[in-house]
Amino acid sequence: MRIVKSMSFDAAHFLDHDPKTRPYARMHGHSFVMEVEIAGDPDPETGWVVDFADVADALKALHDDLDHRLLNEIEGLERPTLENVCQWAAKRLQPQFPGLKQVRVSRPSNGETCIFDV
Repeated sequence: MRIVKSMSFDAAHFLDHDPKTRPYARMHGHSFVMEVEIAGDPDPETGWVVDFADVADALKALHDDLDHRLLNEIEGLERPTLENVCQWAAKRLQPQFPGLKQVRVSRPSNGETCIFDV
């Protein structure tokens, strides 16, 4: 069985490894949506794969680190592509949730999503 929890955040970034003629080389912002998927067998007593409150707390910690920030200034996100944001989040969540299967990060206004399978 798999459960999914999501959160959204707004942040700025720039991708300076691209030619300066590309618009994303300049600082700009996005609204992001992050979804995490955790797999496991439901606990016989609680019926839960994982307590959603625990997942919400973990996502709140990520939200606090990412929301209204310049992603390039966050350790491990110096090059904040969707791919790197997915991997960064997975690395932070995996110790607490061994059943973590997937992290998805989207920029809905651009129709772009990255999926990282753990």
